Amino acid sequence: MDTETALPRPSSRSKSRTRPSHLTSRKNYLVGILLLLAVVLLWTTSNFVTQVGRNDLFEDGYEKPFLVTYLNTSAFSLYLLPYLFRRYYGRKDQKVGGRGRHEGYEPLLTDVDAAGTLGATGLEAADIPDKNLSKPLTTRETAHLAAVFCLLWFIANWTVNASLDYTSVASATILSSMSGFFTLGIGRVFRVESLTIVKIGAVITSFVGVVLVSLSDSSQPEPAGPPAPTAGTSHLPSMPIVGDALALFSALFYALYVTLLKVRIRSEDRIDMQVFFGFVGLFNILACWPIGVLLHLTGVEPFELPYSRKAVMALLVNMTITLSSDYIYVIAMLKTTPLVVTVGLSLTMPLAVLGDFLLGRPAKAQVMLGAVVVIFSFLALGLEDSRNAEERDLIAGSPLEPEPERSDVRLD
Repeated sequence: MDTETALPRPSSRSKSRTRPSHLTSRKNYLVGILLLLAVVLLWTTSNFVTQVGRNDLFEDGYEKPFLVTYLNTSAFSLYLLPYLFRRYYGRKDQKVGGRGRHEGYEPLLTDVDAAGTLGATGLEAADIPDKNLSKPLTTRETAHLAAVFCLLWFIANWTVNASLDYTSVASATILSSMSGFFTLGIGRVFRVESLTIVKIGAVITSFVGVVLVSLSDSSQPEPAGPPAPTAGTSHLPSMPIVGDALALFSALFYALYVTLLKVRIRSEDRIDMQVFFGFVGLFNILACWPIGVLLHLTGVEPFELPYSRKAVMALLVNMTITLSSDYIYVIAMLKTTPLVVTVGLSLTMPLAVLGDFLLGRPAKAQVMLGAVVVIFSFLALGLEDSRNAEERDLIAGSPLEPEPERSDVRLD
């Protein structure tokens, strides 16, 4: 018997299988873009609500970058409550149902069984999807990933908040926006981002737009009168080098954690995001409090609870928005790419310009030009990244294939 004629030809089958997969990928990408825009809207709304920010929000000088970051991240632990409820009632139902087999258990397929399956169906091994690519992460693997993510996440957010106590807002914004360069470089190393001319150009133009807006804001005159007394870290001397270094560290660690998630998770179908963020909040509560004690003892950030009603309300608003927006943001990243969401977050600037216009606040031509540049760079990157399978990497000279996924997620 001629084996070549016995096996079915995979060409027509692969074509029919590729189309639905391609359409699903496009649909997920579009959903990711919409989720990203929702995050941008939430963050911009938060900025307007708390804009009174350094005046009302921290009206009495309540500037506590560590405590604010600690409280915002600790709020993620609330996501563990639905998981605990599901687990409790799941065990209860299991006892009632008398199921003896563990939930999620699958018998292993031996080589003999696999060979028999392939022979019976006439499928080739290449046509069988790799189960490791879609295998859900266990609770233990999710906790391991959350522990590493918690550290990178906390450093990225704390450093950018702390940088504002040592340098100007413009410098901190410009340097933290360099996360696009770090994300593209680190993403290329881990083969989750292709290095193309359009992507490099989009990152550069987005950075230029941020610089234009930031420098324009920094050139506005300061309000007259003596500065309000503060109870935060403003007693520290102004050290631009330290502040700039902290903002740059924030950009680096942001790129590290957003790329880590893409490499380890690949798709949001593999992980329970509520459990993941719940563990992030839990590990933050358990592991980061000694840093606050050290900052208090050294006098860098003395521990004080907010003593103004507006400060308390502002902290609660920040915690609420962080709780929802960051959850949506990670899902948007998994449906798109780390670079798309990194550049996309710069859309808060043109949206803020639009908000100022609607509120009757004049905007300089330089600010409007920067906003247009940011929008243009995001559109160019989105169009380039939507052609995922056709992107030719500058180094490889061909479309970049992701590294094969290991059978488990090991972080040590």
